[in-house]
Formats: sequence, structure tokens, C-alpha cells
Amino acid sequence: MMRITPPLLVLAASLLSAPVAMALNEYGIEGMGVVSTRADEGRATLSADGQRIVFARRGEAGWGLWEARVVDGRWQQAQALTVGVAGEARDPYFSRDGRWLLFAAGREGRLALYRAALGADGQAGKAQALAGDGGRQQERGPALSADGRRLLFARQLGDGRGWDLFVAALDAQGVRGQAVPLTALNSAADETDGDWLGNDGAVVFSRSTGSTAQVWSSGCAWSGVALQPLGLSFNQADGWTGAPVVDTAKPGEMLVASSAAKAPRAGGVDVYRLAVPKVAAVPGCVPAAR
Repeated sequence: MMRITPPLLVLAASLLSAPVAMALNEYGIEGMGVVSTRADEGRATLSADGQRIVFARRGEAGWGLWEARVVDGRWQQAQALTVGVAGEARDPYFSRDGRWLLFAAGREGRLALYRAALGADGQAGKAQALAGDGGRQQERGPALSADGRRLLFARQLGDGRGWDLFVAALDAQGVRGQAVPLTALNSAADETDGDWLGNDGAVVFSRSTGSTAQVWSSGCAWSGVALQPLGLSFNQADGWTGAPVVDTAKPGEMLVASSAAKAPRAGGVDVYRLAVPKVAAVPGCVPAAR
């Protein structure tokens, strides 16, 4: 388990700094008053150039996507992001090559996966459904491997069985192959919001039971090697910390959403930055492409 030094006290001004300027061991709040606010924030993702952040925020109408940009070294100009899909939108994810914004959207009880191409100006185009096998269950929390060929996501199985993690091949046209459950990671709890750690099949993900959640990691998504919760002061079994996403601009760091950090705090669930766990590569972890 990764050992991390206790959080350093930082000046209030530094809490507003852009991610390119932050180098934190355990945690530091991301964008106080802009990204992290009195509202509940969820999953957050950063563009490949580090100049844009897209995050989920819960409002009166439910979850929606918001974005902010780096202006004068700080996150500023937060505004709602229209995705062109009716209902709620959540779980944003920038592809590592900077070409796509993935997310989950839909009306209550019907979340599905989408992607939108990113233009040269960073604007997202028309949403394209990432339809796969079945299509009858809810799906959320999309994440792409570095080469863009493996889609990691969560599926709600129905009949009270909760959410489990799956992986599927994804071609250039956005057509998915057969979804394979990651049985070594899935449990009686809900597993969602996975992300890949590098190219060797290591992962981080959320495991939740009702009102609590923790971030877990494993050296191999298919075998569950070294499966354990992250060793963070605020990643406790009786708290709520989840939605890990690796920073595409600074892959040694990642973002999580948490209501369990003692300070600094902006609201109920805020976005925090921390170091990516050091997980040893497992030879032969990733199955050969079919």
C-alpha cells in the first residue's frame, strides 16, 4: 500500500492555482469556489493540454457537466456544458489523445455512454452513442485505455445486483465489442468510475455501499492482483471518496471527489488532487486482442 505523507498546510491563494502548478502529496482542493463549490461535484477530468477541466455538478435539475479553463494561472470562467442529450449528464472523461470527451447521460434510470469529438478550439461536437451488446442496462463511468482501444465502464445489472465494472474493445468508429465483466474486481458492493493506470492493465476505481465509498486500486484489472483501498487519510470505509481520474496532462497525479476530507472544504462533495498510486506492472495482465 502506498504510504503518503500528511497533507501540507497551504496558503489560501495556492488553493486557486491551476493543476499545472500543483505538486501535492496527499490532497489539495481543486479550484476552490470555481470547480469545488457549495454544490456537490462529482467526477472531473482534465484535457491533454492541462488548460481545461470538465466536471459533474449536481443542481436542482440533477447532474450536469460544467467546464472551466485556465486564465491567469487559475481555473476561471466555470459554465455549464451542453451535451445535446436529454436528461442528466455525468462522469466526464477526456481521452488521452485529446480527441474525445466521453460521458454518461440520459433520463432517470436510463444512463447510457456517449462520446463527442473535440474540435481544435476544444469545443465538443455532436454526441455519439457508444452502443454495445445488449443496451438494456444502465451504463456509466467510461474510461479509455491510452491507445483508445479498450473501454472501461460500469454497468447496472438489474434485479438488485448493483453496478459492476466491464471492459470492451472499441474500434475507431465507436463500435464496442462484447462486454466482459471484471470479475476479480467486482463484489457485492457497487463498482464504478474506473480508470486505467498506464498501459499494463492496472486500474483505480470506486467501490461503494449505500452512502459510503472508497477508491481502490489493483495491479491488474483481469486478475485483481494487489487489490486494496488507497492509503489516504480521507479514503476511509465510513466516508465517501470516489470517482478517480488520472490527469491526462500530468499522469503522475489524479483527481477524486470526496466529502470526507477534513480541510480544506468548499461544500458537500469537492474535487481533490493527489498522487497516482505506485502499482507494479503485472506481466501478461492484458489479454491479447481478439
